[in-house]
Amino acid sequence: MAAKKILVLTASHLCRNPRVVKEATTLGRAGYDVTVASVSTRTRFEEIDRAMMRTLPFRRQTINHTGDTAASRYAAFFHRGATWLARLACARLRWETAHSLGPARALLGFARRLPADLTIVHTEIPIWAAQYLIRDGRRVAVDVEDWYSEDLLVADRKSRPLRLLRRAESFALNHACYSSTTSQAMADGLAEAYHCPTPIVLRNSFPLQPESRIDQPVGTAVPRFIWFSQTIGPGRGLELFLAAWARTAMPSEVHLLGDERAGYREILLRRLPAEKRTRVHFIPLVTPEELPRTLAEFDIGLALEPAWPRNRDITISNKILQYLNAGLAVVSTDTAGQAEVMRTVPHAGLLIEAHETARLAESLDALLTDRTRLRAMQEAARRAAVEPFCWESEEPRLLAAVAQALSRPVPEV
Repeated sequence: MAAKKILVLTASHLCRNPRVVKEATTLGRAGYDVTVASVSTRTRFEEIDRAMMRTLPFRRQTINHTGDTAASRYAAFFHRGATWLARLACARLRWETAHSLGPARALLGFARRLPADLTIVHTEIPIWAAQYLIRDGRRVAVDVEDWYSEDLLVADRKSRPLRLLRRAESFALNHACYSSTTSQAMADGLAEAYHCPTPIVLRNSFPLQPESRIDQPVGTAVPRFIWFSQTIGPGRGLELFLAAWARTAMPSEVHLLGDERAGYREILLRRLPAEKRTRVHFIPLVTPEELPRTLAEFDIGLALEPAWPRNRDITISNKILQYLNAGLAVVSTDTAGQAEVMRTVPHAGLLIEAHETARLAESLDALLTDRTRLRAMQEAARRAAVEPFCWESEEPRLLAAVAQALSRPVPEV
């Protein structure tokens, strides 16, 4: 019997969406015929994606806007222009269309041409597309990694079609074969907001990496903090942390890994006294394959999610779970999602209030002074990654949900 076909639909590059890669890899290794469909928009990321695909057990189909042909350049220009105009209309006229999210109609049409026994939608455009695929008579599952209608800073939300997103989220969550999300706080919040079945929780954990910080000697070097994201920019908690770190007496370094938003380095450094500025280092973005090994070179991971917007408060970010995997002590803000993790592993780090800079500075100094305590935190972090915070612990729930969805008739709408 032919393997069941699963289409994983996303609007992101693979290298920018590790959750999709983990899901598709798990399903491909389980014997399903898996295709990931996405939009390719940046040449640099397209090259990384192609390199990643050499070892992954699934196919990749893209709407490619990075090609050198005239048709590709025209398509990319057209879609960028349509998105810009749609966002302008949304911001000024409150006229909401899916075009302000990106090439929505193009991705929907692309998905309709790819046969599948089950389609799993990720990211905001596919969640919008889910309502049409469900009405087409497809089995559709929805993964809410982020609560898109409850995300982004105020200035960015002005050009967002929030009502359209809420309608799409509500329809998808109420008509999907199953839904999943990243934390219990997010699952409960979605169920309450949309009166839908409570999504299953698939944490944003990662396959257990073979080497971690605890495989290296304690050493006597100055302790090093690490923070990473795809973009180093505002609204990520860095300003508040550095305000506290500037008051610490014990020597340490802060390393920030990611693509810098123009001018943001200077904004951050201006907040620090001159003697502290040389202890802040900026690291270019690395590939997903390089990241685990890179993190294991540091001592303390910074998970500085803010409590607003709501999505940031109730999700569990990639950061905190990757730090545990790498065997780093964790400094985590007390968002609802991250508190879920730290309640399970309270000895793996510090759960902090972001605005308490004086108290945080004292806590940081106490940790930096006590190398034995720091090492104990790193060991607790690694134990937590072994069980329960690794992707191997999430896979059985994913496989059970997919098998159950495929065993049932296609839902009628």
